[in-house]
Amino acid sequence: MAGIVRERPLPPDAVSPVLGWALAALAVAAGYAGYGWQGVVLAVTVIVFWLLLQFSRSLRVLRDAAGRPLGQVDNAVMLHARVHAGMRLPEVLKLTRSLGRKVGDAPAEAFAWCDAAGDEVRVELRGGKVSGVTLTRAAAGGGSGADAPAA
Repeated sequence: MAGIVRERPLPPDAVSPVLGWALAALAVAAGYAGYGWQGVVLAVTVIVFWLLLQFSRSLRVLRDAAGRPLGQVDNAVMLHARVHAGMRLPEVLKLTRSLGRKVGDAPAEAFAWCDAAGDEVRVELRGGKVSGVTLTRAAAGGGSGADAPAA
């Protein structure tokens, strides 16, 4: 029986912010070269529109997450399978659809989500990106809970 290989798509932030601002500057320069000050106005308008779209998307994720109980998810095991290193916090909030419960006072930010069965996923962030994910299973029957760190 062959093992299951799970390929992960490129994250939405695969484009560097430096490249994005360089493209914005290029658009302003191209607008000026092609149409003068009217081209600059058009380029700046498009850039501001793009930034407003990004801001609106972030606010929508936060609004949806704020409407649910703090630190609760439907299935912690499925969340553990979907969260991986390098994801940004808004992407994690989109998956969980709730704000995480802050845990620990370590230099890395850590948030936890649990489900109705008692399983808990702890996500550590460094620099706004996921650096580690740990699943703690609830004790089942007479067994003890086991920690399953993410790869």
